[in-house]
Amino acid sequence: MKFQVDFLRGFRHGWIAGGCVALLGACASQPAPPDWQMNAQGASERAVAAYLAGQTRVEVLEFERMRRETARTGDAALVARAELLRCATQVASLVLEACLPFEALRPDAAAPERAYADYLLGRLQPQDLPLLPQQHRAAAARLLQGAAVTSADVAILSSITDPLARLVAAGVWLRAGQGHPAVLALAVDTASAQGWSRPLLAWLHLQARHAELGGDTAEAQRLRRRIELVLTAGKPAPRDAVEPGVVQNR
Repeated sequence: MKFQVDFLRGFRHGWIAGGCVALLGACASQPAPPDWQMNAQGASERAVAAYLAGQTRVEVLEFERMRRETARTGDAALVARAELLRCATQVASLVLEACLPFEALRPDAAAPERAYADYLLGRLQPQDLPLLPQQHRAAAARLLQGAAVTSADVAILSSITDPLARLVAAGVWLRAGQGHPAVLALAVDTASAQGWSRPLLAWLHLQARHAELGGDTAEAQRLRRRIELVLTAGKPAPRDAVEPGVVQNR
């Protein structure tokens, strides 16, 4: 099984083999995929959707189902990839913790997965840059340069076509201390366009905090009203998105 060019899109939409589109749309000339692959794909899609919508109970159940299905293979590398998907989705919502379930599997993970985990942690080594999914390489390369990003650099994030991958990259930049206001604005716009309440609340709270620290009371109040609007949509505020102690590793 090869590592996908776009890790997040590849995992959520199925593993591509021999040019077939995805697990649920396997080529007619190919044998039907085994049950565990079908089950893992469905669980991964439901888990990611539930997490981004702030539906914690569903998310936990589906991620656990995805892990069980991949564990049925006895292939630690596959389980490691499943854990990375979960951790990457958390980074998109500014839950910047160590990916402990992956770390337990790191010795058996392939080099691309190890590189992606290091990228999420903000400690990617320059020699591992080519191992990253294509969509993340430019964002990672910019971080490796070390200098503070500018508003012009945000075009690198904007060029990432997959919205979840874009939010992941923005979270990695923030973790690396590159919380430029334009990065925050792009992340808010991305989450808002998708209707993803969990990351939207996290990024809005961070925006509001920046406005308050900058003395822009009117902007902070506008952002707080927007936060309340999201909360009134009937989705509970996720505990990890209530205040952005988000930049800390907990």
